[in-house]
Amino acid sequence: MRNRVVVRAGTTLAGVVLGALLGAVELAFLVVSSLALLPIVAAPRSRPRVVGFGHRCSRQLARLEQRRLARFHGVRDLGPYSDRAAFRYIARRWPIGMLGGFVLLLLLLGLVVAGSMVSAWLLGGDWAFIEDGGGVSLLSLAAVSLPGLILLYLNVMGIIGVPVLDARLARRYLAPSTEELLARRVSELTLSRAEVVEVVNDERRRIERDLHDGVQQRLVALGLLLSRARRAKDPAQAAELVRQAHEASEQALDDLREVAWRVYPTVLDQLGLRDVIAVLADRSSIPVSLYYDLPARLPVAVETVAYFVVSEAVTNAAKHSAADKLEISLTQSGGQLIVRVTDNGRGGADPAGRGLSGLAGRVAAGDGRFTVDSPAGGPTIVKAELPCG
Repeated sequence: MRNRVVVRAGTTLAGVVLGALLGAVELAFLVVSSLALLPIVAAPRSRPRVVGFGHRCSRQLARLEQRRLARFHGVRDLGPYSDRAAFRYIARRWPIGMLGGFVLLLLLLGLVVAGSMVSAWLLGGDWAFIEDGGGVSLLSLAAVSLPGLILLYLNVMGIIGVPVLDARLARRYLAPSTEELLARRVSELTLSRAEVVEVVNDERRRIERDLHDGVQQRLVALGLLLSRARRAKDPAQAAELVRQAHEASEQALDDLREVAWRVYPTVLDQLGLRDVIAVLADRSSIPVSLYYDLPARLPVAVETVAYFVVSEAVTNAAKHSAADKLEISLTQSGGQLIVRVTDNGRGGADPAGRGLSGLAGRVAAGDGRFTVDSPAGGPTIVKAELPCG
């Protein structure tokens, strides 16, 4: 815990330092931009080029600020934004950078003064509070320590407050507006609806193939066996054909049950996600390590999407990855269900493939996020984040 606090404090301090440096750069940019606008009075036609160049430079500075805020202060909900918004942000941001630099300068000055006082007290030296004996008295050191502690407190509050001001200003100018968020949401929902329709059509085609190539062939074979058994003259031969027909009927039932599981596992409603995933793990041809840490049952729609993500990922790993180990993890964090399936196979999975793109559509329909990380040589990590509510 202490190490985390120290790391967090160091990260914040580094962000303020970098923000102060960028504040100086931004101020210099604004000064140069102001001077560059002066020739426009003599040549008005150059205004679009000059203004466009200034906007492009301000966008680059805004991107640097966006990366700094994300890396050091955890502000990651920025963008997209226009060039004009970036310029307005830079024009108003530099005083915060200067404030951060002033706070850091006061902190550095306080540390230098405190170090000099302590060294003079311990080692003796030339100081304003030196006594006749040649050193700083403990009383003098205590008298200076009180305002020093107050200054230190103000410096710490300033270092904490500057990132807060930074984040508020950035969200005001660089975060999308309500209208932009609504337009983006409408676009996402439109795309999600199209993906759902495509997923449904793919599922229908796959079910048709499974029924035609699997169950239908089994039933045709079953009919032929029963027809031969009915025409057989030898009772022993007829009994053997009936036995084969019985085995074919069992295989047809297994195939039909498999198709039904792919459509929707009805036992999911009865047993819950944990037991259904455990069944998938037991039936897998690859050894599976399962980690399940969900405090309670989730909505049926969420459990269904999670089941299909795990099922498709396990099936793809068994068919294409040449893996000898699978890890399935289902956890909950921040109101999100995190589903992760990892295999140690050859990698190179194509997220645009039919199976994975179908999963992406299912997850998107549930307002979730779906990612596939599969570098050449492995491992392959299939991850879905689904809202639990």
